[in-house]
Amino acid sequence: MKRNLLMWDETLFRDPEVFEIDFVPDQFDYRDTQLRELAFQVRPGIRGGRPLNTICRGLPGTGKTTSIKKIFADIEESTKKLVPVYVNCQNDNTKFAIFSQIYKKLAGHLPPASGTSFKQVFDAIARILLRDETVLVVCLDDANYLLYENEINKVLYTLLRSHETYPGTRIGVITVVSDMTVDLLRAVDARVASVFRPTEIYFPPYDTGEVHHILKERVLQGLYPGVLSEEMLDLVVEQTMKSGDLRVGIDLLKRATLSAEHDARRAIEREDICRAYEISKYLHLVFTIKTLTAEEKVLLKTIAAMSGGDREMTGGEVHRAVKDEMKLGYTRFYEMVKKLDAMRLVNLHYREGRGRTRLITLRYDPERVLEHLA
Repeated sequence: MKRNLLMWDETLFRDPEVFEIDFVPDQFDYRDTQLRELAFQVRPGIRGGRPLNTICRGLPGTGKTTSIKKIFADIEESTKKLVPVYVNCQNDNTKFAIFSQIYKKLAGHLPPASGTSFKQVFDAIARILLRDETVLVVCLDDANYLLYENEINKVLYTLLRSHETYPGTRIGVITVVSDMTVDLLRAVDARVASVFRPTEIYFPPYDTGEVHHILKERVLQGLYPGVLSEEMLDLVVEQTMKSGDLRVGIDLLKRATLSAEHDARRAIEREDICRAYEISKYLHLVFTIKTLTAEEKVLLKTIAAMSGGDREMTGGEVHRAVKDEMKLGYTRFYEMVKKLDAMRLVNLHYREGRGRTRLITLRYDPERVLEHLA
């Protein structure tokens, strides 16, 4: 009897691009309200004025970045007078790096890597804006990463008060915050808050029905008919809701399809989905580790090596384990631990006794953390 297997040159993907994390779909559902609010915020820039400042808040995987990229694409199609610049602050989290990305958007290339001061870069940005009579709107995605290194005030102050140094420049800022414990308006200092005055746009988590519809649209666009049954789609949705992040579901579909292809099967089975979920559920861990400095990776590696069986470690224990290798004072050490806590890699809490003892626990399986660090 002939088995229904894929030939070596066949694929289950109609369009594999659909399952990439940065893919922006043509049909973007359940965010009409947020898109309208964003459009209202940037509209003054299209007319030559300063765009209104905005904070987009919501958990990871709730459509914030996709919404902004769709608005920015619409701006670029409709006008040359408003220039949108998207900056991923996980990757570019210093003032110089952020303004280098702005310069690249305006000039077409990055500034020289050495021998160039920040003032020279910003002077060049201002000259281009004034020469071309253009308005700038800058999106600082994952702006909470700028808080960890105390860069947020320097970046926002320079952008929002540029008109004082360069009369005639008009710059608006959209900040995106995925850490719901961060109150960005309270985190900035008074001189920034006085000119920031943002409108907040909230992105609520998708419910089960919305996740089902979004993933089904991806399947219809990205896979051939019959590859994923309704029953298997329900299982993908269930696993996605367990993780609380739509991006996990999209990555899960991609990996499960690759698994079925590897076995030369024409349909995705339960084992493909379960196997893929064991990798996809660590998506946040993988992305976050990539953004850590070498020093922070050493600290996280030490915490993972000391962890086991949900063991709680005191801050003093961990500091003693790393201080000689890293030449790390306790103040800097504690700042780094707070950053790992804010990035949802560790839990930092306190135990009351004769004093307040800081306790550290790892949020992920230690072996997985060590594996991704390696």
